[in-house]
Order: sequence, then structure tokens, then C-alpha cells
Amino acid sequence: MSFSRRAVSTLAALSATALVATGCGAMSGDNSDDGELRVAAGYYPLAWVAERVAGDAAEVTSLSRPGQDAHDAELTMNARAAISDADLVLVNGGFQPGVDQAAEQSPGEVLDAAEVLDLRPTVDHDDHDHGASDDDHDEHGDDEHDGHDHGDVDPHFWLDPLLMADLADRVAESLGTIAPDEADDFAANAAELRDELEELDADYTEGLSTCARSTVVVSHDAFGYLSRYGLEFEPIAGLSPGAEPTPADLARLRKLIRDEGVTTVFNETLAPVELADSLARSAGVSTAVLDPIEGLPKSAGDADYFSLMRDNLAALRKANGC
Repeated sequence: MSFSRRAVSTLAALSATALVATGCGAMSGDNSDDGELRVAAGYYPLAWVAERVAGDAAEVTSLSRPGQDAHDAELTMNARAAISDADLVLVNGGFQPGVDQAAEQSPGEVLDAAEVLDLRPTVDHDDHDHGASDDDHDEHGDDEHDGHDHGDVDPHFWLDPLLMADLADRVAESLGTIAPDEADDFAANAAELRDELEELDADYTEGLSTCARSTVVVSHDAFGYLSRYGLEFEPIAGLSPGAEPTPADLARLRKLIRDEGVTTVFNETLAPVELADSLARSAGVSTAVLDPIEGLPKSAGDADYFSLMRDNLAALRKANGC
């Protein structure tokens, strides 16, 4: 499910006196009675961008708790209240259906990343011919990823630094509409963040340009946006980490690991590791962590988007002989 970004319907109805009283420009409905700009974001990458763009001008609430799988996060009463009180709600339409549904009832503006960014189409990994037999492919059946359908696009856009920069620009525009007096600051913050994200993109381009191997076996199909750096990702599970592989999937991956000289099967911080560990043992290779950065672990410490992305780069370089 995906829904279009909505304008703040009450802007025209606010009087000049009300604008002064809010202290933060035009606020929608009864939101931010204390004059503070409020943003609710579905999960960590969205909240991180909002925090960087808003700076000290807004209170940003992530609707997914640290250590929680963002795919399956159930909204708490506090999260629903944060959506209701928000002047801006950031979602990624289809990634968190419960958040999408709650955001539809929000009196504030809703910015849907799936609507404003150029998301890549999903990839059918069965189409990659790595020597699996037709019988193996037939065993997948029609229900391979039942219950984990994200539609025709890959929602994990935040692993592309340039798409994160595009989102920052959109967040700055939305916040600037809600709080016009702060618009220049929001734009400046987004521009600064774009510079940092472009530097990260350049590091990935250079760091992965001379790899001995290009095939990467991962826990679930979350890393497709990194394929533009010359890597090919082969997931154990589908777009959601709970999607179960068939015995034929695992047999194909074992053959792929042997044929391509893969040294590492990557697991994740917020998803079960049993399948990745079992595959690695049966194939006689190592395991390591590649973080899809859908959320922060409970013991994240000082980790943030940039540090996690650079950890991922180092792990990919080591595993692929770059």
C-alpha cells in the first residue's frame, strides 16, 4: 500500500495571530500546542534523516523501538499518539502497513518516501541462472514469499546514500512548508547532509571497485540498492526477514557458494541467524554481519547511519577481496 503526500489542510485557515502564537509557523490541527514542531517517523532511517534536517527545531519520534524488527513493528499507544500529534509523519508506503494506516488518520502532513523517491524494482532471484535445475525452481511454488509482499518495488532505499540525500531534500521542503520561518535552516541542513552522503557514496564506489568476487550471500533481500556498486546479492529469504527459503533455495545457494568462491554468508543484527549459520556450516564458509539498518540494536551505543554504513563497507571489502 502506498498513499500520496498530503498538504497541510489547515494552513489557509490559520490567522496571523495563530501563526505568532505557535512560534513555529503554521501547525496543523491541534498539533504542537506548546509551539514545538513534532515529527513522527516509521523507523530508524526515516527518523535519522528527519533529525539531521530538523536539527533543534523539531522533536522527532521513531515509531519503532531499538531492537525491534521494523517490518513487523506493532504500534503502541504511545506511537499512535505520536502520529496523532505530529505536524509531519514520515512513512515508506507498504513497508509498515500499520504505520501507513495510522498515518492516514493524522491531521498533519504525511510524506511518503515510496511516493517521492525513485525506488528500484524488485528482483526475482530465481531468474539468476547459477546452475539450479528446473526441478529445484519448481519446488518454490506460488507461496514462497506469502505474507511478505512489498509490491513491485524494493523498499530498502536507505542503503543508497544518494536516495537518502533526495529524501533529506524532500523533508526540508515539507518542514519548510509547515514552519516557513525555519525553511532556510532546513534547506541548509539538507544540503550539508547531502554533501556527507555523497562522500559516503564515493567511498562505496571506490572501496568496491576492485573486488576479487562480486557475489554476496545475505540473510534476506534487503541489499539490492548496493548492487549499483558492482555487487550481486543472493538472499536466503525474501524482502522480509521472516520469509522462509525452501530446501531447493538452500541447495542452490550451496552450489553458488562453491562455484563463485564465496567466503562469507552474512547474517543480521535484528533477524534470526540460524539459517545463515546453518548454510555457512554446510557450505564450509564463515559468517559475518551485514546490517540492513532497518533499526538500531538495543545496545547500539554511539552507532548511527554513517557508522553502520561504513561497517558494512568494511565487511563487504573483506568478504569479497577488495
